[in-house]
Amino acid sequence: MRLRIPSGAFALLPLSWAQSQTPPLVDYHQHLFSPAIVALASAVTTSAPPHLSPVAASALVAQLDAAGIRRALVLSVAYMYGNPNRPPVDDEYGKVKAENDWTSSQVARFPDRLRGFCGVNPLKDYALEEIARCAKDPSLHFGVKMHFGNSDVNLDDPEHVEHLRRIFRAAGEHRMAIAVHMRSSVTRQRPYGKREARAFLGELLSVVPDAVVQIAHLTGGGGYDDSSTDQALSVFVDAVARHDTKMAHVYFDASGIAGYGRWTDKKELIATRIRQLSVERILYGSDSAAAGGLAPREAWAAFRTLPLTDAEFRTIATNVAPYMR
Repeated sequence: MRLRIPSGAFALLPLSWAQSQTPPLVDYHQHLFSPAIVALASAVTTSAPPHLSPVAASALVAQLDAAGIRRALVLSVAYMYGNPNRPPVDDEYGKVKAENDWTSSQVARFPDRLRGFCGVNPLKDYALEEIARCAKDPSLHFGVKMHFGNSDVNLDDPEHVEHLRRIFRAAGEHRMAIAVHMRSSVTRQRPYGKREARAFLGELLSVVPDAVVQIAHLTGGGGYDDSSTDQALSVFVDAVARHDTKMAHVYFDASGIAGYGRWTDKKELIATRIRQLSVERILYGSDSAAAGGLAPREAWAAFRTLPLTDAEFRTIATNVAPYMR
């Protein structure tokens, strides 16, 4: 859930200003939306964004071009079919496979620009099967995206945690990176903060010591208004400070952090947290303009207003995660 700023706000910046900044090499948090997934979102809820429309790879590449960004990570939204907050759909797994296949076909159109991750609700009985299937897909074998909020993952539930351990282990065995929207369900008001972050660190990262793990939105759900986001992030800050080996391959994407809600009041805190994590771990991401986010050019302009140094921005802009190499 986000408070969206006017779409043209950062577009009003002079072009010379944008050109003077080093654009990111990669946008690490993007989505494509098939006609089928847009129909699902429109049919099952009256709160679907009125601007949500199908987004193909060609449209995303055009947005990247406008921002001077060469490449992007595309995270499949196939997990949306398994959202327990919505009515069940017929042939759910068939539709999950179809959405992942559609994303794969779109990414394959721009193999030098886009890299895809498979999407799945990790609590579903078919999750292991789908991860194994995606591991054989030439456009999706790089990684898997899990959305804990959308899937109603509860890190306080021992059964959920044990199931997730099997899922994480399987992804690691398939040499797939793991991208996680760690923030628990806001709709169902699930608890979230230090306790849940400690469970993630201790119970899940411990089973994938060699896998790259990307935690989205600096552990939040987009924006930095919710104090629970900083509480969760502080657990990883402490882990970095004590040189916890479980953090060896953990990255954080900063999508949705700048440009939403009351984030300007927290600029100093956000910059401090980024430095504590290490700028080498921070991946730029803009999420999706089609789902209420900022376009890549606008998102980067917003992010550039954080009180970081030019050298720190350059490091973040040029960070390349292992799965993009």
